Amino acid sequence: MKPSAGWCGQKGAFLKEQIRGLFKDVWNVPNVLTMLRLLLIPVFVAVYVHGHRFTALAVFCVASLTDALDGIIARRCNLVTSFGKLMDPLADKLMVCTALICQGISGIFPWSAIIIVALKETVMVAGGAYMLGKGVVVYANWAGKIATVSFIVSLILSFFHPEFEARGLHMDRIVLWVSVGLALIALVDYSLMSWKKLRGKQDS
Repeated sequence: MKPSAGWCGQKGAFLKEQIRGLFKDVWNVPNVLTMLRLLLIPVFVAVYVHGHRFTALAVFCVASLTDALDGIIARRCNLVTSFGKLMDPLADKLMVCTALICQGISGIFPWSAIIIVALKETVMVAGGAYMLGKGVVVYANWAGKIATVSFIVSLILSFFHPEFEARGLHMDRIVLWVSVGLALIALVDYSLMSWKKLRGKQDS
């Protein structure tokens, strides 16, 4: 039996309301910093592919700094918004995944680790979209935040991979695999949190 047009209309109106809520009070300093981080992604790629290793590192560090600043400002100035809660971790994921792919193409990081991370992020984004359609927003968890910081450290170290390799060290890759493990823990925690919220909404 097909859903009625009225049901579809209600569903569409509900989804529009959810999206409208995300963009309420979007123009504040933390959210602008989040958007700046998104804009820095193509800048990072451009300087990286042209072989400017340390310029790319500087861009990546600036992007990571905006991540720290937007969270601090949002909390201290009471500027936490639904947009920030959702887009801040998304911007982090996009920046980190972009940098990981660049280092994979350069042969610095193994593709096995990058594929695991890409699959995990795909599952989380798809799950987030599904939950949003159900009227439930699940924000970044503690494990995900720790994993993001760990990935940032591994990526910063990766820009010095030639120097590490010359000394027989693989610190960047060791930290990368630790980050992958933390990311998988974050996925499990996120899945459990999503299930609990969805069950709670259905029971209410």
